Amino acid sequence: MTARPHVVLSAAMSVDGYLDDTSPERLLLSNADDFDRVDQVRASCDAILIGATTMRKDNPRLLVNSEERRAKRVAEGRSEYPLKVTVTASGDLDESLKFWHHGGQKLVFTVDSAVDKVKATLGDLADVVSVGPELDWGQLLDELGRRGVSRLMVEGGGTIHTQLMAQNLADEVHLAIAPLLVGQSDAPKFLGAADYPGGSTARMRLLEARAIGDVVLLRYAPKERR
Repeated sequence: MTARPHVVLSAAMSVDGYLDDTSPERLLLSNADDFDRVDQVRASCDAILIGATTMRKDNPRLLVNSEERRAKRVAEGRSEYPLKVTVTASGDLDESLKFWHHGGQKLVFTVDSAVDKVKATLGDLADVVSVGPELDWGQLLDELGRRGVSRLMVEGGGTIHTQLMAQNLADEVHLAIAPLLVGQSDAPKFLGAADYPGGSTARMRLLEARAIGDVVLLRYAPKERR
């Protein structure tokens, strides 16, 4: 049986737990040094995943920006950029977004009812795979493993982070805590309500706590609850 990838959830959030505010512009929570750390983590991974909602809202390129890190990947016999992955149940994708036109290979996971819609929208911009009648994260991770992905970085949004944490599929969580307060109840949060493994008293193991300028990085091992 092919091993599933090591799953790393990565997010920057305010002290009160928000990923963004409700303004049209993206709220920059991290600082320059932390953005560089994220770039380093991206370079260490075989694939980077975001949800379709995050793609539509933020329109990211989702690249390894450092030329040195890209060159190192190539020297190691890897692709210059990690595989870029998105997930959509609705099939509502926009072929003009930056995600499709920068970097290397792209992969879309969807459900049976949306496969034809996604293929018609994207053409040859991405490989399209269905994981069944409903979104199945286990099948998705199995497919990534079959494609040689041993380390997967998940960069949101909150719904995807919540689903992976609730299903106990995240191996690491990287949280950059910014010294900001959003305070808007309809702004997106890192995690939503869910039936998390072990309940509210299960403590995750802390892997690292480090100050990066005015941001604090916390790394946890979610599967190592006690």
